[in-house]
Amino acid sequence: MKPDEKRAPATDPDVLADAQAPAVDGDDIDDSQYVSGLPGFLGVIDVAIARIEAILLAIGVLLMALNTMANVVMRYVLGQSLFFSEELNQALIILITFAGISYAARHGRHIRMSAIFDALPPKPRKALMVLIAAVTAAAMFLLTWYSVEYVMNQASRGRLLPALQIPVWYIIVWAPLGFFLTGLQYTLTALKNLLQKDIWLSTSTLEGYDDTGEEEV
Repeated sequence: MKPDEKRAPATDPDVLADAQAPAVDGDDIDDSQYVSGLPGFLGVIDVAIARIEAILLAIGVLLMALNTMANVVMRYVLGQSLFFSEELNQALIILITFAGISYAARHGRHIRMSAIFDALPPKPRKALMVLIAAVTAAAMFLLTWYSVEYVMNQASRGRLLPALQIPVWYIIVWAPLGFFLTGLQYTLTALKNLLQKDIWLSTSTLEGYDDTGEEEV
């Protein structure tokens, strides 16, 4: 065969498409398209919690940004700050914090001390994961109970925020809601580990020990 007749091997279209596809960052999480791997009603609950978390966090972050920018503009342009800006940001911080603990639990983002867990074989590791999720869920539900009592106590006192003139319990009601959603999240994690053979750190995060760490699904 002559040199000019030599040709490079044909490229598989599927391989070429994979090479041209943009890389997906594991931290870029789109909850708007979240699909639960749990069956039936459990999956409905899981998806509903994901939607609630996403809505609360989006509203909280957006309002905080707008409130902060508006306060800066008022201060430097008109020479007077918004009288309610500080209290509104305090309320939004509480909202973001307690919605965020449930969101972090869903995506396996909470800090884990896993030296013993990592050293175990797969079956004991799976059993320990179920135990960890169940105990954490129980702790979250206990905190839900105590936080509900605290909110009710504050509501009975009738205290108002000085600037906004709304009851104080309006801004702390997010605490029991956040604890409750987190408890549900860990309960679903325990159930998912019982129903499936893989080990799940959360309802959306599969355990992994390769170089890429845990796998977001």
